[in-house]
Amino acid sequence: MSLAMKLTAVFMKVPEGYVAFIEELPGANTQGETLEEARENLHEAVALVLDANRFAPISKSRSGSRHSRGLRHSTVPKAA
Repeated sequence: MSLAMKLTAVFMKVPEGYVAFIEELPGANTQGETLEEARENLHEAVALVLDANRFAPISKSRSGSRHSRGLRHSTVPKAA
């Protein structure tokens, strides 16, 4: 049985490159010199967090259905 989740990935440009995190998944955060590297690192971070928490109870959304798999990418503009 495969569970699907939809997560929001946030990428922020910083002087050193990019930082990234998943809004719905505490602990899933990373960085990279390029946006692509940050994306790759974030996929790995998500896998590690989910693996570490695989025995934790799975909560359902308000509608009672499970989330669909995939990352919705958002890039936050650099603050002036």
